[in-house]
Amino acid sequence: MAKYRLVLLRHGEGAWNKENRFCSWVDQKLSSDGIKEAQNCGRHLKALGFEFDLVFTSVLSRSIQTAWLILQEMGQEWVPIQSSWRLNERHYGALIGLNRAEMALNHGEEQVKIWRRSYDVTPPPITESHPYYDEIYNDRRYKCGDVSPDNLPKAESLKDVLDRLLPYWNEKIVPELKSGKMILISAHGNSSRALLKHLEGISDKDIINLTLPTGVPILLELDENLHLLGPHQFLGDQEAIQAAIKKVEDQGKVKSAEK
Repeated sequence: MAKYRLVLLRHGEGAWNKENRFCSWVDQKLSSDGIKEAQNCGRHLKALGFEFDLVFTSVLSRSIQTAWLILQEMGQEWVPIQSSWRLNERHYGALIGLNRAEMALNHGEEQVKIWRRSYDVTPPPITESHPYYDEIYNDRRYKCGDVSPDNLPKAESLKDVLDRLLPYWNEKIVPELKSGKMILISAHGNSSRALLKHLEGISDKDIINLTLPTGVPILLELDENLHLLGPHQFLGDQEAIQAAIKKVEDQGKVKSAEK
């Protein structure tokens, strides 16, 4: 029997998800479909009887907006929310803003898959000449964190994401879990993948095959030592979830008309 349970999810579809661009640390709101995904997620979690005591998000709007909409649908708007940059999406460096399908056409689908899904490959770093550099590094949300803006990453591998996420997991989230609180984590594709890699013991090689759809809750059941009792469970219509996973995987492929 599970000692601790928590729900993890990737935020609802963002505007740049819809445009198939590397969004990363650029702050984007949810698309109209993303809003519906978050609302549907909230309704589903309510129907399953979940009652949350605390919510963790990144400092990016699409993560926070998803949490708001879920809590609203559940009638649990009062539940406290804590936000940290350590739950942010992976920093894609110089790739930020680029279209994934166009990248696949220019660099090959396998290279794009490595950039998107591999464990220890870091994309080229963002530089001051990048069109979104100032927007990211002059943003006030990073001036009140636990790391100075000068020490924030300029590009990250999934390994880097896990390295900056684990202290937050161990020092902030785990104590709340152990106190008996039911936790919701509204994060991003790669911060969620990094946490699942840690909790499930997924190998460096196999993590490339883990794809998470937007707006789908994942139930994690843990023993007293915070070891998963089984594989993560997507909650919802399994056929629809598999279709959503395929949609995400296809983002890094050349469009059929261009092949």
